[in-house]
Amino acid sequence: MRHIRAARTAQRHAVRAIALRGLAHPLTHVLLAAAATAAAQAWDAGHRVTDLHPARTDRK
Repeated sequence: MRHIRAARTAQRHAVRAIALRGLAHPLTHVLLAAAATAAAQAWDAGHRVTDLHPARTDRK
């Protein structure tokens, strides 16, 4: 479960950086790379994509 938590946290940080600094900012690139690495580690640990991105039930 720590892999999933790390991947979600990294993804949130990357999204915030995009919102605050823009997609072209170097910090955003670093945080996106960290999010991708964390997601790959979760995948390698046997987690599925749906573990990281569960289906939203509030959509119609």
